[in-house]
Amino acid sequence: MGTWDVGPFDNDTAGDWCDALDAATTATRKGIIRNTLARVIDTTGYLDASVSEEAVAAAGLVAAQCPGGEPADPDYGPEQPLPDLTGLRALAFQALDRVMTEPSELMALWAKSDGEPWQETINQLRATLQPQPPEAQLNLS
Repeated sequence: MGTWDVGPFDNDTAGDWCDALDAATTATRKGIIRNTLARVIDTTGYLDASVSEEAVAAAGLVAAQCPGGEPADPDYGPEQPLPDLTGLRALAFQALDRVMTEPSELMALWAKSDGEPWQETINQLRATLQPQPPEAQLNLS
């Protein structure tokens, strides 16, 4: 089927990646997610669409555990429980930045169609993942 919508889990590649994540042991799931994000960040040349789709799904899982994050898709996201992924927040943010930086096949493919809704999805994920600055403390003395 390929891609049917703009969400992080709305394509066959993300679904297959989530299936593989479900098949992995509980102890290795966080490492798989970390490695998926790092693989995208470490790509300096042409970034393949399938690698990007996996990273967007991984970032979606991290964002789901952050304040304001959308839950993972109940049909196409992983079914097995995930460990705390909030420590991967900055890595997920960087991965999305790389997906949105040339040369990126996924970005180019979405640009050929009506890519604005997909870009909105990526921007929402980035906003959720962006580290918040510590609140300024008032000096009452």
